[in-house]
Amino acid sequence: MLEERVTVAGIQMDPKILEREENLNRSLKMARAAAGRGARLLVFPECSLTGYCYSSLDEALTVAEPIPGPSTRALSGLCRELGVYVVAGLLEVERGRCYNALAFVGPGGLVGKYRKIHLPRLGVDRFVTPGDRPFRVYRTEVGRVGVNICFDVRFPESARVMALQGAELIALPTNWPVGAEEVPEFVVNTRAYENRVNYVAVNRVGEERGFHFIGRSKIVDYAGKTLAEASASGEETIYAQVDLAGAREKHVVIIPDKFEMDLFEGRRPEFYGPLTMGITPSKQSIL
Repeated sequence: MLEERVTVAGIQMDPKILEREENLNRSLKMARAAAGRGARLLVFPECSLTGYCYSSLDEALTVAEPIPGPSTRALSGLCRELGVYVVAGLLEVERGRCYNALAFVGPGGLVGKYRKIHLPRLGVDRFVTPGDRPFRVYRTEVGRVGVNICFDVRFPESARVMALQGAELIALPTNWPVGAEEVPEFVVNTRAYENRVNYVAVNRVGEERGFHFIGRSKIVDYAGKTLAEASASGEETIYAQVDLAGAREKHVVIIPDKFEMDLFEGRRPEFYGPLTMGITPSKQSIL
């Protein structure tokens, strides 16, 4: 039977660059505390196990690991013990390539992994290989969960693909620095609203190699309303109970027969072709 509601936690922390073991141990401790307060899905920031502002690929590879690997096995053990699910960010290495990735683990072990598809010229994203796996939704005991990483949220196609795949909740580990304030202010709520999908967007705090991170992790419901939001500076965990059943209903009735909307049936894909053609905006395309 599908879950109707689930309690989620966004764990806003300050990871230490190059200190994978310390970050892992702190994450396990913070996850245990969140589970003790009833959370069943726990989401950490982007690169929460490794830090983010690496100066070269060679430096990043010193903390990268396979998925599954030591960190995911440790997280899986905790999930098995506590009956929870965890989304955590790390650097993944496979066949000599490094990816900005996340691991989604649960009581049964590794649920799945995701490699960041959209890469800004910032931090370790300057050196890693772009993600090579499609967007995917995982059916779990805590709902149908889609995953993205940070800059992916700036591309509305990411969320829409997962919504069309049946996502009820999207977990978004992030590293928003100064200069990205509009993303927690407007973008996350917009993605939730336009797709009727719950969001757990979790940022880091602190300063790393000259970059200051702005916190403001948030949990947003399928109607685009903020349920919980963290501060801009401190480590903290935010909680909310999200409505999974509400996210399944894409047909919205305001006044029967007079004011109704359907986000999926109202789509006109025959006009969306340019989205997949790799067209670069130009004056020639403006009528």
